[in-house]
Amino acid sequence: MAPEARTKVFLKNSATALCACAVVLSSFSLGAEAARRHHRSHHHHARQLPAAPPRALPYPQLSLPFEIPGAQYLPLAWADVKGWDDDNHLAAYKTFRASCRPVNAQNGAAEPKVFEPKAFEPKAFEPKALGTSLSEPCRAAKTLDLADDAKAKTFFEENFTPLRISRLGEPDGFVTGYYEPVLEGSRTQTDVYNVPVYRRPSNLFVRGYKQDSLSLPNKGPVYRKIGRRKLVPYYDRGEIEDGKIAGRGLEIAWLKDPTDLLFAQIQGSARIKFEDGSSVRLNYDAYNGYPYTAVGRILIERGIIPKEEMSMQKIREWMAQNPDGAKELRRANRAYIFFREVNLSDKDEAVGAQGIPLTAGRSIAVDKSLHVYGTPFFIEGELPIESERAKTPFHRLMIAQDTGSAIIGPARADLFFGAGQEAGRVSGRLRHPMRFVMLVPKSLDPGPRAAKLPIPDPRPSEKIAKLFPQTDPAKTGTPVAAAAQGKNETVAIAGPVPLPVPRPAIDPAAEPRRPVKNRPHRQQ
Repeated sequence: MAPEARTKVFLKNSATALCACAVVLSSFSLGAEAARRHHRSHHHHARQLPAAPPRALPYPQLSLPFEIPGAQYLPLAWADVKGWDDDNHLAAYKTFRASCRPVNAQNGAAEPKVFEPKAFEPKAFEPKALGTSLSEPCRAAKTLDLADDAKAKTFFEENFTPLRISRLGEPDGFVTGYYEPVLEGSRTQTDVYNVPVYRRPSNLFVRGYKQDSLSLPNKGPVYRKIGRRKLVPYYDRGEIEDGKIAGRGLEIAWLKDPTDLLFAQIQGSARIKFEDGSSVRLNYDAYNGYPYTAVGRILIERGIIPKEEMSMQKIREWMAQNPDGAKELRRANRAYIFFREVNLSDKDEAVGAQGIPLTAGRSIAVDKSLHVYGTPFFIEGELPIESERAKTPFHRLMIAQDTGSAIIGPARADLFFGAGQEAGRVSGRLRHPMRFVMLVPKSLDPGPRAAKLPIPDPRPSEKIAKLFPQTDPAKTGTPVAAAAQGKNETVAIAGPVPLPVPRPAIDPAAEPRRPVKNRPHRQQ
């Protein structure tokens, strides 16, 4: 009922004025009744108590501290994080501190922020869940060159809150592995080395970016520019393998096997060793705009390799034994990756999307549309680390430092295992559900915010609603108690509205009736 409709009603013959409504039962005080008598005798103007302010419905939309689309999360105590005490926190701290260098550089000019409740309001310039909140723990880590595992553990516990996270409706997250291949190659084309590794072509174009931009997105459409204005989709893998961009001076190096190139593109980086002992380090630079299609999934769907036996090594073996089938399988994945040379020694790990060298066993690739680089994730479960059928306990704090076009979702990660054949064997057999705990900076702790959420008004039970049906005066134009005017009738008033708790069914015939005088007619 609208608040304007719940005004006082003048009753003849000194009848008591009462108004029943669905949510709040209000009455007039003795002072208000006395004011009505004074008004009728023309001694004073009528006085009435101010109406209670209406409660805003629907309730105000209070924003949560952060929101990750498609995710569900649960705050935990540190004691509830399985395996937390058994990890090497110092190793995780060193990796986190490395991620803090670009974070601090980006926020170096900003003053420390005090996070009041209003700081939780969504900001257009912070579309990701954590926003710039990592700046506080990163600022603290900048001056702490820790060398003790216990102190590193304390650092994370004092600066972060653990939050179990997964895709909506799913209990766990999902992990795969990746590594940096070490391949044999040549600077020039020969009969043995005749598979080109291409740098980004000059005619590759992405809307909103210059063609010579240092960084292009790894999602969305990519075009080939013809002339000055015409744009068409870029060549797919089959067209590029057939020589559409050959002879333009785009070759960085040459490999022996197209399968080597395919897996280097899947991993996003590679080391190429030349016969003279020199080497070149390659990193992802751009792609041709087509979505990645997992060749392993195709082999599973065709019944060629059972799902439980699927691994990168199995794919390699099948492609080596079936050259024609391998060519068709490669082209089923129309996505194609272009590389750039990076100035790294063989002692350094590959550079991730955050722009810093990765750490084997501590760096992960995440969905960059949802997460901020530098975010710690504690990943727990069992993985086939020691062998294909092993169930090695894995409980490790990892740092988000990279991304990939196939890494999509709030609890999806690619674990980086380093470079070389052994890292390739381990990472190639990972396709496992794992539990994810996201470490959220204390400034975004959801606990205090949850305490401020409004409690809904109690709702009348179905029984009460049937016994005392209400009429909306706004629709009928007549107040509820108006039917009693001039008829010397009183109005039956409900007592306090009970909470809607389960109640046994009561036979209306056996239910004691409340004695009242002349029930008023309700407008239907």
